Amino acid sequence: MTLAISQTGLLTARSLRTLGRQPVYLAFSLVQPLLWLLLFGSVFKAIGQLPGFSGSYLEFLTPGIVAMTAMLSANWAGTTFVQDIDRGVMDRTLSSPTRRGAIVTASIVHQGISVLILGTLVFGAGWLAGVRFPGSWVGVPVALGLSVLLAAAFTALSDALAVLLRSQEALIGLSQFLTLPLSFLSSVLMAPELMPSWVATASKWNPLDWAASGSREALSASPDWALVARDAAQLAALALVLAVAAVGAFRAYQRSS
Repeated sequence: MTLAISQTGLLTARSLRTLGRQPVYLAFSLVQPLLWLLLFGSVFKAIGQLPGFSGSYLEFLTPGIVAMTAMLSANWAGTTFVQDIDRGVMDRTLSSPTRRGAIVTASIVHQGISVLILGTLVFGAGWLAGVRFPGSWVGVPVALGLSVLLAAAFTALSDALAVLLRSQEALIGLSQFLTLPLSFLSSVLMAPELMPSWVATASKWNPLDWAASGSREALSASPDWALVARDAAQLAALALVLAVAAVGAFRAYQRSS
């Protein structure tokens, strides 16, 4: 256990050093959520007057954008492993005593830290735009925690796909194929009460919706913490299952290489 933790720490530090040398990555990752937040928040401002919304539309939108940012950012996690495969780094890593679980865990921790930074910046942008949540300050770290769990699930999925597909183009194409439907089959942009019934039903099985709706509940004036805990448990279970699958994908890659 101590060895696994040590290896995870070293691999995470390596990834963070790379991120530190390329801060422009975080800057570019922040552009899209800010565009969604400010553009949609302004264009669809009047939607906040419809039944089903409490407070402004921007207030409704901000937690969803934080969750969607986590998902979109995590979907790129596997590209690092594809690059390692192309450069021969992956084969050297897998031939060393490094544990497969440590490789996956380090990737998840790295993405979790990135999501915490991006999510905090998006919440800060919302605050500057006038968003004021009725709940206590506790809701913000809870919302960030839900986004980290969501990122953990999609990071593990991206890592598994990366070592199975071994192609940047295929990984990016499949990631887009997954994220666009998940984004629009959720309550990120629209209250469930205003969705078509089949979309509202589908959103109940959507991990992005678990993070978005759980975040809004945590930020509400009177949070139902049982609902928040349910969404967190669902996200944690999904992340664990996908992390185990990612470890299995690394072992399958090693056997085939």
